[in-house]
Formats: sequence, C-alpha cells, structure tokens
Amino acid sequence: MARITLRQLLDHAAEQGYGVPAFNINNMEQGIAIMEAAIAVDAPVIMQASRGARSYAGDIMLSRMIDALTEMYPAIPICMHQDHGNNEATCLSAIQHGFTSVMMDGSLKEDAKTPADYDYNVAITRRVVDAAHWVGASVEGELGVLGSLESGAGEQEDGHGAEGALSHDQLLTDPDQAVEFVAATKVDALAIAMGTSHGAYKFSRKPDGDILAMNVIEEIHRRLPNIHLVMHGSSSVPQALQDLFNASGGEMPQTWGVPVEEIVRGIRHGVRKVNIDTDCRLAMTAQFRKVAVGSTSEFDPRKFLKPAMDAMRDLCRERFELFGTAGQASKIKVLPLAAMAKRYASGALDPVIGGVRVAAE
Repeated sequence: MARITLRQLLDHAAEQGYGVPAFNINNMEQGIAIMEAAIAVDAPVIMQASRGARSYAGDIMLSRMIDALTEMYPAIPICMHQDHGNNEATCLSAIQHGFTSVMMDGSLKEDAKTPADYDYNVAITRRVVDAAHWVGASVEGELGVLGSLESGAGEQEDGHGAEGALSHDQLLTDPDQAVEFVAATKVDALAIAMGTSHGAYKFSRKPDGDILAMNVIEEIHRRLPNIHLVMHGSSSVPQALQDLFNASGGEMPQTWGVPVEEIVRGIRHGVRKVNIDTDCRLAMTAQFRKVAVGSTSEFDPRKFLKPAMDAMRDLCRERFELFGTAGQASKIKVLPLAAMAKRYASGALDPVIGGVRVAAE
C-alpha cells in the first residue's frame, strides 16, 4: 500500500474513534520492528524522523528504507512524518524526500531552544501549511511549549527543547488561543502542551492532574471537536523495562512516564496521534545490555539486534492494541498526494471552527 498522509490517516482515526502511535525511527531495525507489529495486528503506521535522525541516517537512506518497507508490507499504509521541524527548509526538504507529513514547531524559534511568540508561530506555521498543502502533504503545528509542570523546564532531545525557565502559561496551551491558531494556520493536527516532556525523566512520581493536565486536552477538544490533537512526549517508560535495564548493568533512576490509561483518556477526547520514542529506545537498549551481560564473549551485532527488534516489536504491538489502532489498516483506502492536493485546493479540508468551515483567504 502507498504512503499515506497524516491528514487522511487521522481523519479515519477520528471517524473510527482510535488513536495512532507515532514511533520515532533512526535505522532499519526500528523500521522492521514497527512493521512486524503492524502486520501482526493490521494497524496503520506513523513513522517519524527528527532532525537528529535525518542527520544520523541521511534523507536518502530514510526515504529508501520507507520505500523498502512499503514494498515488504504492502497491506500497511505508512505515514512518514518530520518530527519537530524548526523552519521552512527542514519541512520542505522532508517533503522533497518523500515525507507525507511535517511538523512545523513554531513554539520555538529556529534554534529549537528559544521560546517564540504567538505571532512568529502563526506566521511560520502558515507558510509551511500553504506550501505543504499545495502538494497534498499534511502539517502538524504546536501551540504551547513542551516541558515539565514539575520543574518548569523543557527537556532536550536530539537538539530540540526549550532552554531556561518556562512560565506556567507557556507550559499549558490556552484553549482560546488554540481556536485562533487553528483558524489562522489551517494546520491538520495540533500538538498541545499539557505537562509532558521528551526523554525518560518526565515525572518524579506517578502523574496526577497537577503535573499532567489532561483537562487541557478535554477543553480544547470541546472547543475544537473536529481538530486532531497530538500528545508529544508520551512514552510510558514501563517499570518492567526500567527494571531489566538496571538488572543488566544500567543506572536509570526511578522515573514515571505518561500512563497508558491517561493516553486512552486523551484518545476519547480528540487525541489522534501519540508520540513515542523513549519506550522504543529503552526496549531495545535493555536487550543490548542483557545480551552483553549474559554472553560476554558475543561480538556478532545481530545477536544484540535481533532480541532488541523483538522487544520493540512487542512494545509497538501492545500500543497498537491499546490505542485501538489494531484492525484498522485494511479499512483504509489510501489517496495519493495529488488527490489530497485537490481536496485542499477545493477547501474541502479547511478546518471547521464552531461549526463553520474556515474559508480560504
């Protein structure tokens, strides 16, 4: 099956009431693990690459890898998504290399460290939307700055993340402003800030409403019921993986991620894309350590990578099943980019605000 755009996939998810995990990738092994999980449960796939991943693997390698996975698993629609684009060039070059969706993260300036003001965010996001929609690709925007409500700070990941202290207002997306932002930018999906952050060390205790503001999701969904919401920094950091990592020589302090039940709650209130990276890394590296400790003479990298792939496959499958993604791939008829471009041009995909479709300017 051909590559699918994020908009088409999330439209289907909204119609059927499920969420889609978006797994970050850097290499072939991660890609195969995701696809093996998807084919086992008939789930559509979002694979996303950060700027760090694109630098590590190279755009040509990533693009050819997705081509190969599409050919190897023809029954599964794959959305290839640019995660946390920092400027127009990052986003548009991703589309040139076959990405069907991009995130323009205008919550931070081009350095991906300095919080940006609202007007900057609207302007740069709208420019990317106009260019991407012209060729049929989808755009995810972000309003509010990703970071911890406990510490008042962002978390660096692959060179992305706010530096310095952040105010409570910056760390929580304002629902009124969300309505204005969607109308002004015409994004296909909106990532919101509600206390999640990148990396493994999200919370110092099991999160409650004081540090994981699920009420923000619910209020934005109430005001924007037709907009696809995105939860970033939503790895759950399972205790079993932490224990295996540490039992095999690791030194990970006790930490808490986003509970799966809270993600499922978000899906009931308009969350359609759930970003997961740390869980996949931890599943794989725990196996690397286990093999290294248990077979000290082993030097064949395949003996490390195969159990790591199996562990990531099992984790991805579990997320597909818990988020309701399982069983959905075969129900989707993929539209080509050209068809999506025509739909954008006709206004059929313009956002609906308060029951009124936002007209093209």
